[in-house]
Formats: sequence, structure tokens, C-alpha cells
Amino acid sequence: MLVMGIDPGTATTGYGLVREDERGNLAAVAYGVVTTPSKWEMPHRLLHVYEKLKEIAQEHQPDSSAVEKLFFQRNVRTAISVGQGRGAALIALASCEIPLGEYTPLEIKQAVVGYGNADKNQVQQMVKLLLNMEELPRPDDAADALAVAICHIHTTARDRLTEI
Repeated sequence: MLVMGIDPGTATTGYGLVREDERGNLAAVAYGVVTTPSKWEMPHRLLHVYEKLKEIAQEHQPDSSAVEKLFFQRNVRTAISVGQGRGAALIALASCEIPLGEYTPLEIKQAVVGYGNADKNQVQQMVKLLLNMEELPRPDDAADALAVAICHIHTTARDRLTEI
């Protein structure tokens, strides 16, 4: 199974594709970020995020996808911006008809690290370990997107087991 994870934003949106083989081993297939210049008007930034994510999805043809849910932000402006980027990501995935999961940061940390209050470094270290990578994935947004994909794989595997 190939899963595309997305860490949404408008300035920087992380993406990561993780493949799970028949033995349950995980491997990073591709990861990176979609960036938009701050001087661009918001509609153009959102269109760019949408187009790039759709292009990546069409290139890799993931079986499933997952996007980080928006959680409460102290900075309202940041929350709105992240929410808009999330919307662009959701539309890109929906337009490609890719099944979608959504997870809170707490759920992602719990699934990847086993501890919902893990810090960024702990998540990145576990992503590196779980994907058998030689170095920490960079930038942070890409590492977070890989964590979202891993969370989806672990969650759907658990759900399949409970159905038996």
C-alpha cells in the first residue's frame, strides 16, 4: 500500500509518500515541500498548493492519503492560513479520488512515537527509524508529512485487525 501524507500550510506544505510492503515494512518513496512566495496573493498561493499536490498524487498514484487536522492555534491568522492550505490539499486529493484519512497532531504522535506529547525531534527520530533512513528527513514539514502517512498506515492496519 502506498500512502500520501500531507502537513498543510500556505507558505510551506509538506508531503510524503510511504509504502508498506506485504511484511509490514515501511519505506519512504518520495517527500518534500510545496512552497509559495509570501508576495503572492492568497488565491494564487492556494492554487499553487492544489496544483502541485495534484501533480504529485497523479505521478505516484497512492492507494490512500492522510492530512493533518487543524488543531487550535493561539494565532488566529496562522490558524486561518493553515486551514486554507488544508482545504487546497483536501480538494487536490478529492479531485484525484484518493481515499482520505484525517488525524490530529496528538493522534499522529501517538501512532508514530507511542506518546501523544512527543516533541518534534522525537517524531523525526521515529520517522527516520521506522522508514530505515540514514538521515533525518528534511525539511521539518516533509518529516511531518511522512509521520502523517505512517500514522495512516498504522491506524488502518489496527482498524483491519479489529474487524477480524
